[in-house]
Amino acid sequence: MHHSLNIALVLLAVAVGVTALAKKINKPYPIALVIVGGIIGLVPVPELDPIKGIIQEGQTFQFIIISLLLPTLLGEASIKLPFSHLRDHAKPIIALAIGGTFLTFLIVGAGSYYVLGLGLQTAFVFAALMSATDPVSVLSIFKSLGVNRKLSTIIEGESLFNDGLAVVLFMIASIYLPSYIEMGAGGFVSALLMLLKVSFGGVLVGGGFGYIFSKFTSWYDDYPLEILFSILLFYGSFLIAESIHVSGVIAVVVAGLTFGNYGAKIGMSPTTKINIHSFWDVLALFANSLVFLLVGLEIAYININDKWGLIISSIIIVLIARTIAVYGTLFSIKGIPTKWKHVLNWGGLKGSLSIALALSLPNDFPGRENIIILAFSVVFFSLLAQGMTISALISRLKIKGPNKEKTEYEEVITAVNRYDHAIQRLYQLKKEAIISSIVFEKWKALYVHKSEESKKKLDEMYEQHPEWRKSQEYKASIEALYAEHEAVENLLRKDMISSQLAEEEVERIINKIEQQRTNYNEQE
Repeated sequence: MHHSLNIALVLLAVAVGVTALAKKINKPYPIALVIVGGIIGLVPVPELDPIKGIIQEGQTFQFIIISLLLPTLLGEASIKLPFSHLRDHAKPIIALAIGGTFLTFLIVGAGSYYVLGLGLQTAFVFAALMSATDPVSVLSIFKSLGVNRKLSTIIEGESLFNDGLAVVLFMIASIYLPSYIEMGAGGFVSALLMLLKVSFGGVLVGGGFGYIFSKFTSWYDDYPLEILFSILLFYGSFLIAESIHVSGVIAVVVAGLTFGNYGAKIGMSPTTKINIHSFWDVLALFANSLVFLLVGLEIAYININDKWGLIISSIIIVLIARTIAVYGTLFSIKGIPTKWKHVLNWGGLKGSLSIALALSLPNDFPGRENIIILAFSVVFFSLLAQGMTISALISRLKIKGPNKEKTEYEEVITAVNRYDHAIQRLYQLKKEAIISSIVFEKWKALYVHKSEESKKKLDEMYEQHPEWRKSQEYKASIEALYAEHEAVENLLRKDMISSQLAEEEVERIINKIEQQRTNYNEQE
């Protein structure tokens, strides 16, 4: 026990040290960790042998990444992702997460079978591993460069949902594929039913637990306890989903989205939201640091001396599959510039989930050694070659974040909202007799002055930039239509209009919303 604790502490120290250095020099820390892990794996340092020994134990590696760290990474990403962002960008996210994942799976599977000469089951197990994307390093680069939030949301949303689908495809390919092949056409139907059962089962488990724990938070205003609720939610939904043979990955994602949106709306105070997000930020940084360090350490146990042809061919096949998946699924979707498609293509990095799933295969699985070698090689190439060149691609394509003036505009908008919310809170405190009238008047005057100054500055900006009006018109029209929708729902709840009329009105409003979005995206 003491020995294991020492190993864990050394791992943590190395991971934190490398992460801190990478952040200090403004470089993507996942890539730095993979490089350092690779160096540690290759350099003969006796003191580090216990750390390297962890990687040799495939089941241990899989348990650490999938059972301990994956729920943290998925939970942190989903709890902080506003549902409105997913809704606004649903078409490209669904196209990539479902259509793109299936296309990648089929193309890599066929290529591995016909070009690499792998067995049919081996080829499609490898294809399932290559269907998952890991955008951590790309998103950290996006953040440092200030890349458009919509592009970041699409990449993050794709990864959240395609991880679950990739794990389901891996399970089907590694366990059931031979029997499905023997069944012929019926096997395809069985595979599809299995996919639907595992996926929708994960959605039901995650949604159910997310709803229950959201209700729990509405009964308390105690952020340490609510943080514990979130831990129990993510790990509980994952383990329970896995125990009933549905997707734990999908369960955690849906649970996080439900808890972070519905739960935050009905039961989290501002203090709770801040502390829960801060807690999961720290835990996710810790998990990511360990994950990428462990992936780098794996290099010491990969024998690639006579596999170079196989490795290079597999990398080419995976790159071709990603290219077809991105451009093919996004071809008919409007509002996605070609430059963004280039970044989405090259930014579809592979990560630790692929390695962990490969190592989880039984020792007697046909082609296991080839799968591990190819999976690690593609992941290593992906993180180093693609991860280290994505920023250059973004610069070359001139995909920049908001300019200085737009940033100032966003800062003023934020200030106006902050000050007005503070004023509303002061009124509430006075009404509840928590503060006296004298204190209220003093602080109200201060915030009213700040708010008026910010609004004056905002008006000046609007006059200087009439081109911003298009965006404002769009937001005004969408929000007004949402209000119309809410009004119809209220009338229906009060039995003031018939359900038939309500359905007709809602359909008209939804059509107008879709039309507004289409027109706006076409003009962008």
